Amino acid sequence: MLPKLVMTDIDGVFTDGGMYYDQTGNEWKKFNTSDSLGVLFCKAFNIEVAIITGENTQIVERRAAKLQIPHLIQGSHDKLTDAEKLCKKLGITLSDVAYIGDDLIDLPLLEKVHFSGAPANAASYIKKKVNYVTSRSGGEGAFREFIEEVLRRENLLEKAIQAVLNSKLSAKMTEVNCSIETD
Repeated sequence: MLPKLVMTDIDGVFTDGGMYYDQTGNEWKKFNTSDSLGVLFCKAFNIEVAIITGENTQIVERRAAKLQIPHLIQGSHDKLTDAEKLCKKLGITLSDVAYIGDDLIDLPLLEKVHFSGAPANAASYIKKKVNYVTSRSGGEGAFREFIEEVLRRENLLEKAIQAVLNSKLSAKMTEVNCSIETD
């Protein structure tokens, strides 16, 4: 079943989970541009994308805006409850959701969605509870690999690739990656 919504954690999935600080107190995160294609694959099938994170930063807000991810839940201390609220707003249930997360705070949601995943470097007890463990670590394209697996299981990966190559989505990808590289 193709999900109607894909949700993702940020730290440990889109990033390597590291938090970098300079001497003036600025926080830095490194994102892998490969993950932007996972977002475009979702858009090719009109799958909603949401970020849900315990953090509350402008960095994540900017990343969501660049990737045109419409649903951003920051500062979540109960991801399951917050995901249920978003599902209600969208008129769907958790059985319509795929979610990738990497740590203890993600576990209750990972156990309730239709299809769950974790990056290769997630805690072992998390990896034991999910449907799919990526071969890539967080920050190394784990989100993209997760989306590719979701589509592969529905025999839609090749169709997604062609949809991106043959559409305006491809232009959006170039636009997104260029803007990321010039920041």
